[in-house]
Order: sequence, then C-alpha cells, then structure tokens
Amino acid sequence: MRPPRSIRIGIDTGGTFTDVVVFDETTGEVVTTKTPSTPHDPAEGFLAGVEKGLGLIGLGAEDGQAIAAVSHGTTVATNQLLEGKVDRLGFITNTGYEAMLEIARQSVPDGYGNSYFWVKPDRIVARDRVKGVEGRMDFEGTEVRPFDEAGAREVARWFREQGVGTLGVSFLHSYANPAHEERMREILTDEHPDAVVSISSEVLREYREYERSMTTLVDAAVKPRLRSYVGNIKGRLAELGGPPFYVMKSNGGVLSADEVVHQPITTVLSGPAAGALGAALIAKVAGFSRILTSDGGGTSTDVSVVIDGEPTLTTEGSVGAFPSKIPMIDVVTVGAGGGSIAWLSPEGSLKVGPQSAGAAPGPICYGSGGADVTVTDAHVVLGRIPPHLLGGEIPLDVPAARAGLEALAGKLAMTPEACATGILEISAWNQANALRQVTVKRGLDVRDFTLVTFGGSGSLLLCRLMDVLGIPTVLVPPNPGNVSAFGLLTVDVKNDYVQTHVSLASALDPGDVAAILDALTARAAEALTGEGFTAEQHQFARTADLRYFGQAFEVRVPVPDGPVTAATLAVVADRFHAEHRSTYGYDFASDPTQQVEWVNLRVSGIGPIQRPEIRKAGLDTPPPSGSGHSTGESVGGREASASERIETARPVCFDAAEGYVDAPILWRPDLAPGVRVEGPAIVEEFGSTVPIHPGFTATVDAYLNLIVTRAHEEEAGGA
Repeated sequence: MRPPRSIRIGIDTGGTFTDVVVFDETTGEVVTTKTPSTPHDPAEGFLAGVEKGLGLIGLGAEDGQAIAAVSHGTTVATNQLLEGKVDRLGFITNTGYEAMLEIARQSVPDGYGNSYFWVKPDRIVARDRVKGVEGRMDFEGTEVRPFDEAGAREVARWFREQGVGTLGVSFLHSYANPAHEERMREILTDEHPDAVVSISSEVLREYREYERSMTTLVDAAVKPRLRSYVGNIKGRLAELGGPPFYVMKSNGGVLSADEVVHQPITTVLSGPAAGALGAALIAKVAGFSRILTSDGGGTSTDVSVVIDGEPTLTTEGSVGAFPSKIPMIDVVTVGAGGGSIAWLSPEGSLKVGPQSAGAAPGPICYGSGGADVTVTDAHVVLGRIPPHLLGGEIPLDVPAARAGLEALAGKLAMTPEACATGILEISAWNQANALRQVTVKRGLDVRDFTLVTFGGSGSLLLCRLMDVLGIPTVLVPPNPGNVSAFGLLTVDVKNDYVQTHVSLASALDPGDVAAILDALTARAAEALTGEGFTAEQHQFARTADLRYFGQAFEVRVPVPDGPVTAATLAVVADRFHAEHRSTYGYDFASDPTQQVEWVNLRVSGIGPIQRPEIRKAGLDTPPPSGSGHSTGESVGGREASASERIETARPVCFDAAEGYVDAPILWRPDLAPGVRVEGPAIVEEFGSTVPIHPGFTATVDAYLNLIVTRAHEEEAGGA
C-alpha cells in the first residue's frame, strides 16, 4: 500500500496571476502551475489554484486530509495602502499632542519634483478624528500624570456616536510602560465594543512617537480587510478538511492565519518577501553568494539584495506614503510590470507606468476590454512572447495589440516597432533605477552581483538590464513565474519582538540587557508553543540596534547566544563598529573611540519547517526531443544547423532599426544540463519567457537554471 501523503502548498496571489507550488513531503515531488487572479474576490482564485495544484499530483478535493499546510503570500494590505483606501480611521493620543500627524517630520521630497512648492499630503487620519486623553508616562515608564478614565470614556463614546469603528491608540512612552494604552483598550471594549483597535505597545514597542503612531494606525487601517480576507479563505479551506493555513510576513517568516489577523501590519510586503527568499535559496544552492533579485509581475517589479543567502532586513520601510517601522525584507518596488501602461505626458513624451491595467481589464492583447497599450502588448507585437500565455491556456489577440500600438505610435510619429521598443527601453530603465537604489545608493557596486530574475515578466528584459547596469551574469530559475510561491515553502514560522532601552554603552548594565532579552524570548517562546512547536524546536535570534552618541539612526547587529556579560556587550560593540563601516562604505565611518549608544533590543522566535530539496538534474537527462544534439552542444542563434534542431521559429524584433529576425523557439523543459543557447533565441516554458538577444548566451546548469552571459565574456572565460 502507498504510504499516506503529506502535501504542502504555497500560493502567491499577484495582480494578474495566482502562482501555485505543490510539495509532496513523502516523495519530494514538486509541481508548479498558475491560474488567473480574481480581483473581485481573491479567495476565488486562491481556491482555484489549490484545486488545480492538487489535480497535477493526482489528488482531488476529497483528498484534502493529505494537505499538511497551505502557505500564502498576499497583497491585500499592500494594495489597500497603495490605493489609499483607508476608511474612517480614528486616532487617540495624549492631550496636547493631537497635531502629531500634521507635524510629522521635516523631510520633504527631493527637489519638490517639478514645482517650487510642496504641499503635505493628507494625513492618514483627518484632524477632526483625532482625540486626546489626559495622562502621561515619562521615558522610563514612570507615571507623571494619572490616566483620565472619565475623559477616556467620553472619547470612546464620541467615536462610537460618530460611527468611527477603526481606532489606533498611541500614547507617549508606552514602549516603556503600556499601562495607559492597555486601560484605554479596556474602556473602548466597554464603551465601543464593535471597534477594531490597535495599540502601539503591541504593534511596535519602540520609541519615536511619530513612526510608532503611524505604524499603529496602518495596522488598524488594514485589520478589518485582512481579517475578512483571511477568514473567507479559512472558511473555504474548511471544505478541504481545514488544513493549517499560514500567511507570509514581511520579515521573511510565516504565521498562522489565526495569529496574523492580530498583526496585519506584518503582511504589508508579504509577496515580495517570499520571492526574495525563494530566489536566495535557489541562487545559494547554485553557488552564487551575492545576488540581486528582480521579481517582475503584472503590476510592478520588486528588487532586493541578498548576501550569503540572506536578504537584507530593514525597519525603515514604508508602504506608499505611510512609514511602517516593522522588520521587513528590504524590497524596493517600481511600477514596471507586464501590465504597466504606456502613456503620453502633457509635454508629449512617452512614459511607462506606474499605472497598470492589472488583471482586469488587462493589456489590450488579453481581449478583456483593455484599451491602453501595456508592456505586455509591446512584447507580443515584437514577437518576444508567444501569442498565448500559460502554455496556450490564454490566447492573446496580437492584431488588437498591434492596432493599439499603431495608434500610440502615430501620435509620436514613430513606427509600431520603434514605439514598442521604446516602451520596453523605458521599462528596462525603470527597473535598472530600482536596482541602483538598492545597490549604488547604498555603497554597493552592482557589477559585483549576479542578477536573479523571476516572476511572469521578470526575465523579459534581462539582456537590456545587463547592458544598462554592467551586470556580468543573470540567473533565471526553472519555473521563474512561481519562485514567490516556492519561497513560501522555504520559510520558517517567525515572530519579532522589540523593546527600546536607550543607554550609553559605558553605563549599560548587563543584567538589565539580560532581563529584557529574557522577557522578549519568553514572549517568543509562548508564541511558538501556540503555533504547535515543541520547546526542543524553538530557535531564537537576538539582535540590538546601536549608534554613535549623537546620531539619529541605528545599525543592527547580532547579540551572541548565552549569558549576557560585560564581555558579551564588548563583542556587540565590536560588531557594531565593523557593521557601521560596512554600511556606510568608508574607513572613517567607524571610530571605536566614540561613545556607543544602545537603543533597541530585539528577539526573533523561529519555528523551523521542512524545505523542499533543490536537486541536481541527472547528467543523463535526454536532449530535447528531435533536436539531435548532445549535452554541451550549442543550440540556436548563429549556428547554420540550428533550424534542423529547433522545432519552431518565429519573427522576433530585438532592435527596431534592424527589424525582425527568425529566432528559434526552445521549450525550456527539454533543455538538459550543459546545453548552451546562443542568441537570438526565445526560451519558453509554461509560466514565462526568456528572450536571449543577439550577442548573449544562456547555459543550463546542473540545477536547470539558465545562466545568461554576454557571448564574448563566455568565450573569454568571464562567465
């Protein structure tokens, strides 16, 4: 008899497609697929993806008991904030500090754009929905003025009468003593029981009142919608037996759906975080330690830096106009996806994005009512993608896309091919600028990295990116359109806890540090136990935020395991000096003679999971059917006999001035390790396409990754 199967499913919902990866823990089998996203009801596309993935491994809805877990990357919170859909939100703070959100920070956009003036955008909470309550703690957590319970009840009743049901509470110095905030929540429960409430001492127990307040308000704003969304999916998964359901967090971990609804702010970069982690693992196994990730979807492209298999983390992120000081993978997003719309500025110049046609109505070639030319329309007219998506499941209307391009090109007095290549050139530069933002602007040389491209549209412009940025090598994983969903199966359960404790290193008591770290560790352990992990499985990572005295921002460094002693604090200080120099990129950025100040202590609780194994392909993998070549030979491009070995070809335009050339079309699953593809050629698979331009070469490695280099560099041994 066949042993019981244990299936884990990763599902990443994007703007255009829902990506699915199914991992059979009993056999090690991994299958991938995609299904169209359903913006009107994302849960519908989610469940369709589950059913489709199960079908690929021979299971149906009646086999739901075989599902060990479902992990999900969602953009619900992100999209709500980017679209500015914040409904009737209220803010409760200390009396006298009601203008905190208006005062905000002094920083303004660089150069004010094209205007001599800059007007602050609307606050996340209108001024008339901000109320103060008397009471005050000092920075050490000592009560300076008692909490005004009568005034608090009056405020709670006012919000109830006004119909404001989503509230954020942030009192001064609540990171040191949360008693007043906790009492405020109790009063809200009594007087306004239907209200959704977030308090800052639970969302972000860290100083800087403006950032803490904004993060708390963002948490409250997205809580109702995320709670409804997660509850809807959980209800539908009940039809499959109710398997454990996890949601991806911005910090690179997952959390059960029951817990994540209490921490919705942690999901604001859910999907991009999963992609960065999946790409990091794939590249590390393939032997690349310094990589840039570029995740191209239908709406945007997300980029990040990974060093030694670990994506960089930050707490200085933002979502749209809203700062969010939560631990998150350092991802920069640019509106340059397949659905990005090409448009003319008032001056008559061609622009691309950030507006997107999304999944509905989508690009013109989708035939679903889209009227705006998009990046996808440009690719299909130039022949760089096939006249269909998902292996033929979704046919594309190429004549309609061409008609749209001709209309746009006519306004610019250009040919359709010149207009299409111009659209792709602008999109490539938008992506290149995002990659420069995470490298050059942070003291890193982009040429020292390997670029990993994935996502449905992520690899379409890789050759141009290599030229623009001077990147020597690009890695394209197998099934690149599903890397984010694969990443969901590689991440552990993870929760982060922070406590502000400002002190000069010279005055720091190791006992105080130990007490705080122990308390944070206890909270992390309690959460992991609640997630079903035994004490033997618990893992903890301790870090601290330090700075030179007088600085305004901190550098995070690890704290050694074990008892906290004076020697431990000295090790942390040494690590800070080294990390400060590395972060700011020059020798004088570190000065061990300066006073060091400790600011925050952090503990991450980690519950490990079983990861899919990335296996080498067998060296005896048969060559592509009918190609007649052996492992290691070149395929496509400039060889005279290539047409005899390639099943199909089509006209493709790589350069508007040179027009169309007949490029061989290769089906990627047929390519064995060692195969070399010389441009011009198109490599296609179910969920994505890789155009190899003239002068570039792609080699299949032992893990079936495509390694793209310039042809002259490979010949010179530079690959």
